[in-house]
Amino acid sequence: MTMRDGAAERAGWTAARPAGPVRMVWEYVLFYVLLLFFGIVCLAWNLPATVLDAVLPRRYGRPLSRFMIRLGFRTYLNAMKACGILKCDLGALDALRGEGGLVICPNHPSLLDAVFVLSHLPKTVCIAKANVYDNLFLGSGARMAGYIRNDAATALVKSAAREVRDGHQLLIFPEGTRTVSAPVNPLKGGFALIARHAGVPVQTVLIEPNSRFLGKGWNFFHKPEFPLVYTVRLGRRFEPEADVRAMVRKVEDHYRAELRS
Repeated sequence: MTMRDGAAERAGWTAARPAGPVRMVWEYVLFYVLLLFFGIVCLAWNLPATVLDAVLPRRYGRPLSRFMIRLGFRTYLNAMKACGILKCDLGALDALRGEGGLVICPNHPSLLDAVFVLSHLPKTVCIAKANVYDNLFLGSGARMAGYIRNDAATALVKSAAREVRDGHQLLIFPEGTRTVSAPVNPLKGGFALIARHAGVPVQTVLIEPNSRFLGKGWNFFHKPEFPLVYTVRLGRRFEPEADVRAMVRKVEDHYRAELRS
């Protein structure tokens, strides 16, 4: 039995899946149906958010949009689990639910990483790239949720620090983009700078997949081998430091020591 077969068996997939050509056809149909479902889930909130964002005060609109995004992402993940193509346990994140202001820093092997965290933690604000803000499926919901646009470094740090001081948890990927050079890319310093300005710790999260699905360079419509198995666990927590570069080195060393290449 190969390592991949062992992971699939632990995920409960081996006994349930069809065999041979039937299995292949079934997996392709399931894959594209779930992609369509994800688009529908996003549009189901993004379209009304376009209108609601213009009429609701921020104190009502932001928590509403964050809740709806969390609900939509959780619905999508549950559908993948129910179909037997995803195995992941996000229980390790439960320890962060009752925490106050915190900078949450996962490594970033795939686009699903943000979905995992945002679906599980209710007080999370994230930093979104400009193309997310302009996206038909995600943009209006992200703006209404008050997610921080990643286009002006100084304004980004100030806005993020303010959110964290207000008791929110900031999701930021310290690699700056999805992982290209395993186990992690060289880290950017933004997360450490935000932690220093806000005076809050950095909590690392370690995500380990069995596939490069939706990693850097992966075609969104290219079906991976199923099941997708993700291990999500908490890493070390780092207190903010005045020396940002030193903190970045420590966090990067921690990722490299803990993650499989």
